[in-house]
Amino acid sequence: MTQIEPAYKRILLKLSGESLLGKLSFGIDLQTAKSIAQEIKEIHDLGVQVAIVIGGGNIFRGVAGVETGMDRASADYIGLLATIMNGIALQDALEKEGVTTRHISAIEIKTVAEPFVRRRAIRHLEKGRVIIFSAGTGSPYFTTDTASALRALEIKAEVILKATKVDGVYTADPLKDKAAKKFDTIRYLDVIKRGLRVMDTTAISLCKDNNLPIIVFNLRKKGNIKNAVLGKKVGTKVY
Repeated sequence: MTQIEPAYKRILLKLSGESLLGKLSFGIDLQTAKSIAQEIKEIHDLGVQVAIVIGGGNIFRGVAGVETGMDRASADYIGLLATIMNGIALQDALEKEGVTTRHISAIEIKTVAEPFVRRRAIRHLEKGRVIIFSAGTGSPYFTTDTASALRALEIKAEVILKATKVDGVYTADPLKDKAAKKFDTIRYLDVIKRGLRVMDTTAISLCKDNNLPIIVFNLRKKGNIKNAVLGKKVGTKVY
């Protein structure tokens, strides 16, 4: 049987911290982490080079800290540390599936992760290792969306796959507005003009300036990561 060729050879997968919640209200659901790891293994087995940026919202969100009176920089640093914890959990889940990984943190924390060195990261990908990027850009005031765009460009990824809890980009939040309509494709500028919450404006601008496409899809539908990698019609493509 002929194996279907992937549409992309090197991808960056953006996972929110909430993707690890499962049915929990806080923390990391290990069964959910295992399920995500199995789907990542499927595309890795196709020969796709995979890098992942993980968020930390399941543990702590910097914005929430600011709303309670916390200094913005301090709150963001706590959020960045939360992403490192998620990175360790995801790495463990992937290794249990037999996938060789490297955890790379933008904040120096040598005991659990490598520091970010661009050429070394690319070499890991070339050797078939899955990379997990944590701690965002390493600086406060920048989201993990921006980190995703930045890292994707640095490693020369061909696409960003943004995993969400909805099946694409809509005119409004489909979980709140039943009249919201889904886009099959949408241009970067239209995302910015309409104020659609795909990724933050900095991330969208980086992608636009460098012609890096984004595919927004529903992570909860099994097989969507593989379908997106194979070039099948999944979610919404931002271009």
